Amino acid sequence: MTSSLNGIRVLDLSRILAGPVCTQILGDLGADIIKIERPDAGDDTRTWGPPFLKDKNGNDTHESAYYLSCNRNKKSVTIDITKPEGQKLVHALAAQSDVLIHNFKVGGLDKYGLGFEAMHAAHPHLIYTAISGFGQNGPLSSEPGYDLMAQAMGGLMGHTGEAGGEPMKAGVALVDVMSGLYAAIGILAAINARTQTGKGQMVDLALLDVTLASMTNLAQFYLTSGVAPKRYGNAHSTIVPYQAFKTKDGYMAVAVGNDSQFQKFAAHLGKAEWAADARFAKNENRVRNREALIPMIADLLKTKTTSVWVDGLRDIDVPAGAVNSIDQVFAMEQVQARGMEIKMAHPHSSAPVKLVGSPLKMSDTPVSYRLPPPVMGAHTDDVLGGLLGLSASQIADLKAGKVI
Repeated sequence: MTSSLNGIRVLDLSRILAGPVCTQILGDLGADIIKIERPDAGDDTRTWGPPFLKDKNGNDTHESAYYLSCNRNKKSVTIDITKPEGQKLVHALAAQSDVLIHNFKVGGLDKYGLGFEAMHAAHPHLIYTAISGFGQNGPLSSEPGYDLMAQAMGGLMGHTGEAGGEPMKAGVALVDVMSGLYAAIGILAAINARTQTGKGQMVDLALLDVTLASMTNLAQFYLTSGVAPKRYGNAHSTIVPYQAFKTKDGYMAVAVGNDSQFQKFAAHLGKAEWAADARFAKNENRVRNREALIPMIADLLKTKTTSVWVDGLRDIDVPAGAVNSIDQVFAMEQVQARGMEIKMAHPHSSAPVKLVGSPLKMSDTPVSYRLPPPVMGAHTDDVLGGLLGLSASQIADLKAGKVI
């Protein structure tokens, strides 16, 4: 079956998370991803464990769970880009690629002749994607960037956490993941633009920019009112009730998105009179009077189990769900039905490796799972020999010179 990105080749010089998330998405959609890694250590995340993938003898490998999470459908090629011979190999691969992506510091590749200006001059068709902490311009552009710094500086931490408590980062590196998504969108847009102009371009992604863009309604709250919104923990700044509540045996989330849902919700709790109360009848009034309403809801929801409340509210079309731990998530029939847990054979493991599936469901060109997260350098000989036409002796010389 035809893949959406069949025929697109991506030269992936990125590592850690944002870039690899982007290229895994493109790889799932059918692009040929060539992952360039340092010969001495490879992608940093290979050692970010435990846990690690176990080999056939039950011993830890060099593939951490972190690395496995974002590197399927890629070929690993080891090249030392600090050596002139390595730089020539990257240029040769770029000549036969559509996209180059990296997350080096701004200017970090210029000294190797692999910056945008040099690559664009040599390969004008190439879509050059750079992910950095602060982007290619501005007073902080030369500073290194990490997800935690972006969450802190971009407002996400400042508006996450309990009211009156400490600011809190998201439980995963959410800015890196979102930056990978934005990078994939930018690359796809640039590919389409190239069909019209014949030219590649720079896709410049900054973690700080992505964080601010992700603030959406909270950022607009400030721009509209001139006042920074408060931190509300698991609650919502402009919708009430829209938050997590403790139940008799755990926690549940309730998302009452309009006034008619609130009427049904109140009646289900045995408090139909709330919907007639001027303080609570309209969402704008519930927002203003949340301090009165939320404790009353919380007291009632503590009296029954999560499943009882969730089942009852779903029956009347009021959005509600359990607050699940990740093991409970994978146990959900819905998650299994959607193919969100997949298995792939791996050369280091006697049993198939379990991975998180792609959320993209396409009727005519579905995603495909062709290659497991690669062992470091597993495809070096095949790519250099097959794609660049290097002979066995040439490859042997490059190995002897520690270029690959």
